[in-house]
Amino acid sequence: MKHVRAVELAEQGVSHDPAIRKQVLLPLGLVPRLTGFSRAVLRPGQEASEHRHLDMAEVFLVQAGQATVAIEGQPLSLATGDCLLVEPGERHRIANTGSEDLVLLYFGLEIDG
Repeated sequence: MKHVRAVELAEQGVSHDPAIRKQVLLPLGLVPRLTGFSRAVLRPGQEASEHRHLDMAEVFLVQAGQATVAIEGQPLSLATGDCLLVEPGERHRIANTGSEDLVLLYFGLEIDG
C-alpha cells in the first residue's frame, strides 16, 4: 500500500514547460508500466506547448476548469469531468481557456516498443 498526501508534496515544473506546476502523486517505477500519476495546475491563459510521447499513452482527467486541446492540430474543448486519451506519438498541446485555474489529473502508461 502507498498513501500519498498531496499537501505534503513539493511542486515541480512539467518537463516540457517548467512554468506549469505539478505534484507527482505516484512516480515512475512505483507501479509497472505507469510512467507517473500527477496533478497539474494551469493558470488562466497558460498553455503547455506541443509535444508528443513515442513510448507512452497519456490520460487526462479535468478536475476543474476549461481547456482547449489540440491533438495532431485538431482542436477539442474540455470541461470539468472530461477524460482524454492521447495515443502514443500523437502531437498534443493544452491551453487553459477559462477564467479559473485548470486542474488536471494525468498519468502515462508505457507501451511495448
